Amino acid sequence: MKTVVITGIGRGIGKALAQKFLAEGFKVFGTSTSGTVDFTHQDLTVFTLDLSSPESIAACADAVVKAGASLDILINNAGALFDDEETQVFIDTLRSTLEVNLIGTIDFTEKILSLVVANGHVVNISSTAGSLALSDPETEKASHFPYHYPCYKISKTALNMYTRTLAGRMIYEGKEIIVSSVHPGWVRTEMGGDDADVSPEEAADDVYKTAVSKPETGQFWFKGKKIAW
Repeated sequence: MKTVVITGIGRGIGKALAQKFLAEGFKVFGTSTSGTVDFTHQDLTVFTLDLSSPESIAACADAVVKAGASLDILINNAGALFDDEETQVFIDTLRSTLEVNLIGTIDFTEKILSLVVANGHVVNISSTAGSLALSDPETEKASHFPYHYPCYKISKTALNMYTRTLAGRMIYEGKEIIVSSVHPGWVRTEMGGDDADVSPEEAADDVYKTAVSKPETGQFWFKGKKIAW
């Protein structure tokens, strides 16, 4: 039985991802900040993980290591949006966002990376909000969300660079581990809002297809196609 680690399975995309992988016959190691979720399965184990806490990250990684499983897939899904209505960068908000979406995510990944098997896959759930190529001042000015959530955007741009650098490192070290960023779409979650056009289940299906495939490493994907950094 193959094993996947998915962070942030308490709700939204993460919950849908966990249920999709379980339905496909995977053993799922999931995380939530409380260590609990509102569903159960014989092949599901839930760990406590607060990505803003180095102590929690270390404890969770240690628990995953002690579980003794090799990892076929790691999906860094957990993330936070603290500045939804903001257009200005507030430094405390930026620090809080980076702790979860970037620093904590990298810390957790690095601590369990040795468990990922050859031909394994590290998937970072990103966003086109973090794409430099798709960010245009004139477009932003004309949009309904001009320069909104800058801290979130900055964190996802930086996460995309982690995808690139980790992919390059795996090649340099001769490790056959694929690393990808994936845009899940605009998803109807607490973060995405009720007006979003993609359900968590639809997003999970797309992420699943990318995660179990063997795409070119170090790329940014949406619905099986490369998108611009």
